Amino acid sequence: MTRPNIVFILIDDMGWRDLVCYGSSFYETPNIDRLAAEGMRFSDAYAACPVCSPTRASILTGKYPATVGITDWIDAHGHLHPARGRVIDVPYLKHLPQQEHSLARALNEGGYQTWHVGKWHLGGAGHLPEDHGFEINIGGAHQGSPGRGGYFSPWTVPPLADADVPAGTYLTDYLTDGALDLIRDRDERPFFLNLWYYTVHTPIQAKPEKIAKYEAKAKDLGLDPLQAFAEGEHYPCEHKKDQRVRRRLVQSDPVYAAMIESLDENLGRLFDLLDELGLADDTAVFFTSDNGGLATSEGSPTCNAPLAEGKGWMYEGGTREPLLVRWPGHIAAGDTCDAPVTSPDFYPTLLDLAGLDPLPAQHCDGENIAPLLRGEALDRGAIFWHYPHYGNQGGTPGSSVRKGDYKLIEFFEDGRLELYNLRDDIGEDRDLAADDPQTRDRLHAQLKAWREKVEAKIPQPNPDGSPA
Repeated sequence: MTRPNIVFILIDDMGWRDLVCYGSSFYETPNIDRLAAEGMRFSDAYAACPVCSPTRASILTGKYPATVGITDWIDAHGHLHPARGRVIDVPYLKHLPQQEHSLARALNEGGYQTWHVGKWHLGGAGHLPEDHGFEINIGGAHQGSPGRGGYFSPWTVPPLADADVPAGTYLTDYLTDGALDLIRDRDERPFFLNLWYYTVHTPIQAKPEKIAKYEAKAKDLGLDPLQAFAEGEHYPCEHKKDQRVRRRLVQSDPVYAAMIESLDENLGRLFDLLDELGLADDTAVFFTSDNGGLATSEGSPTCNAPLAEGKGWMYEGGTREPLLVRWPGHIAAGDTCDAPVTSPDFYPTLLDLAGLDPLPAQHCDGENIAPLLRGEALDRGAIFWHYPHYGNQGGTPGSSVRKGDYKLIEFFEDGRLELYNLRDDIGEDRDLAADDPQTRDRLHAQLKAWREKVEAKIPQPNPDGSPA
């Protein structure tokens, strides 16, 4: 069996509609769209959480965030936790536990070179990429941002702070340079490149010439980026109770579009190098995001419509992601798949592609989706989410389950249940909980049984009541 190289590309905060191949009419992504043309595009792929660190943990462990114990983004300074509203956030782990046999460790033991490039956000000293099976770490740190200076050097977060680069170097360029050097200097073993870009997370910063291009494009299209919002309700958590949710209604932010173009150009450099070195046919490339696009907070730089809401919410805009997979000769070019998949699935799937034995005690929540990549059917069970926290973006604590076309959400503030048929109602506009009590109760029973099985923590009422 051919043992492919593996390139796993994870974007931070990229929304489901942020690529042309997923329907964007404002951003430009010709290089990323190549993956869709030359491989498989998934329509119903999910992150295991609507925020970053839990999804990252799910990829490396093959477990749901509630199983691992990392259920919210890791706030390195602890100044926002526990958040309070009508209920109080639950405690959670602030690092990836050493007892987890990570995907990188499994691949390394199976004969792979293992490299991490980019954002980590899964713990500090003792819990960094090099502590979890990666032979090389470029740019991975405890914090989730590059620190003071943002995307333009000098950066202040180690190990980025030690980078010997000219002032003003763009971080996405720097990380890609590091990835290309690793490929050029590889040894005879197949490689696993875990390329986790910081972009398109805040701060929203891009190169001036690209910003100017999209300012002109917005003007030509009759889009006013400053008027593309709807102001909504106050945030439900205490630390933001005096602010209102601001939803972007259309993709029109020139700076965000420029960030995406820089990302796309850099991935074009990566794909070109694989072609140049004759490695493209021997390399499986995965491209996805860690949570939905930022559409309701911190400038609301993108819009996920027709999906509801975005990062930090239990609705589809918070968890449905782009997923593109290319492996020439093994995955049919231009194929699409509408089967639901989720981020814990990557662990057993990559072991399968690498010809390694499964580790079911480790990736206990993930499903091997290799049959889907071969164009075969896959009969899977329900997919679960558990986010018992207040999202900084306006979402409230909840759990959800999807089985087939139906998705049920339980909100912990008031016990409210919402039921949607996603095949008929992708925007989650028509709540069927009252109209279809049989499906509602069946899914709710599954959700409660799963939470009990994984010992999921449930938020408790706030004795001080609602901040509103």
